[in-house]
Amino acid sequence: MSELKDKIALNIHKGMDNNMLSNNDLVHIIEQCGSYLNLMTIPDYASKNNISYNGAKKHRHIHKIFNVKFVIDND
Repeated sequence: MSELKDKIALNIHKGMDNNMLSNNDLVHIIEQCGSYLNLMTIPDYASKNNISYNGAKKHRHIHKIFNVKFVIDND
Protein backbone atom coordinates (compact mmCIF):
# COMPACT_ATOMS: atom_id res chain seq x y z
CA MET A 1 0.00 0.00 0.00
CA SER A 2 2.87 2.36 0.74
CA GLU A 3 4.06 1.98 -2.85
CA LEU A 4 0.76 3.35 -4.17
CA LYS A 5 0.92 6.27 -1.72
CA ASP A 6 4.43 7.07 -2.90
CA LYS A 7 3.36 6.96 -6.57
CA ILE A 8 0.43 9.29 -5.91
CA ALA A 9 2.61 11.76 -3.99
CA LEU A 10 5.27 11.66 -6.72
CA ASN A 11 2.70 12.25 -9.48
CA ILE A 12 1.23 15.22 -7.62
CA HIS A 13 4.74 16.62 -7.16
CA LYS A 14 5.56 16.13 -10.86
CA GLY A 15 2.23 17.65 -11.85
CA MET A 16 2.93 20.79 -9.84
CA ASP A 17 6.54 21.08 -11.06
CA ASN A 18 5.44 20.75 -14.70
CA ASN A 19 2.47 23.12 -14.35
CA MET A 20 0.06 20.29 -15.11
CA LEU A 21 -1.88 20.82 -11.87
CA SER A 22 -3.23 24.14 -10.68
CA ASN A 23 -3.92 25.29 -7.14
CA ASN A 24 -7.60 24.65 -7.85
CA ASP A 25 -6.74 21.08 -8.86
CA LEU A 26 -4.92 20.55 -5.56
CA VAL A 27 -7.85 22.00 -3.61
CA HIS A 28 -10.16 19.57 -5.43
CA ILE A 29 -7.87 16.65 -4.52
CA ILE A 30 -7.80 17.75 -0.87
CA GLU A 31 -11.60 18.10 -0.81
CA GLN A 32 -12.04 14.66 -2.35
CA CYS A 33 -9.67 13.08 0.19
CA GLY A 34 -11.50 14.89 3.00
CA SER A 35 -14.77 13.49 1.73
CA TYR A 36 -13.43 9.92 1.73
CA LEU A 37 -12.12 10.42 5.28
CA ASN A 38 -15.35 12.07 6.44
CA LEU A 39 -13.01 14.77 7.70
CA MET A 40 -14.54 17.42 9.97
CA THR A 41 -13.34 19.86 12.57
CA ILE A 42 -14.08 18.73 16.11
CA PRO A 43 -16.90 21.29 16.64
CA ASP A 44 -18.53 20.39 13.31
CA TYR A 45 -18.31 16.68 14.06
CA ALA A 46 -19.70 17.11 17.58
CA SER A 47 -22.60 19.21 16.31
CA LYS A 48 -23.44 16.84 13.44
CA ASN A 49 -23.36 13.78 15.70
CA ASN A 50 -25.10 15.45 18.66
CA ILE A 51 -22.23 14.85 21.08
CA SER A 52 -20.15 17.21 23.17
CA TYR A 53 -16.92 18.74 21.94
CA ASN A 54 -14.99 16.88 24.67
CA GLY A 55 -16.74 13.63 23.78
CA ALA A 56 -15.62 13.97 20.19
CA LYS A 57 -12.13 15.05 21.20
CA LYS A 58 -11.58 12.20 23.66
CA HIS A 59 -13.37 9.33 21.92
CA ARG A 60 -12.77 9.85 18.21
CA HIS A 61 -9.70 9.62 16.00
CA ILE A 62 -8.22 13.15 15.98
CA HIS A 63 -5.55 14.16 13.50
CA LYS A 64 -3.84 17.54 13.24
CA ILE A 65 -3.61 18.83 9.65
CA PHE A 66 -2.35 22.32 8.79
CA ASN A 67 -2.30 23.06 12.52
CA VAL A 68 -6.06 22.37 12.83
CA LYS A 69 -7.48 19.36 14.65
CA PHE A 70 -9.86 17.19 12.62
CA VAL A 71 -11.95 14.11 13.35
CA ILE A 72 -11.46 11.26 10.91
CA ASP A 73 -14.51 9.01 10.90
CA ASN A 74 -14.63 6.81 7.82
CA ASP A 75 -15.36 3.40 9.31
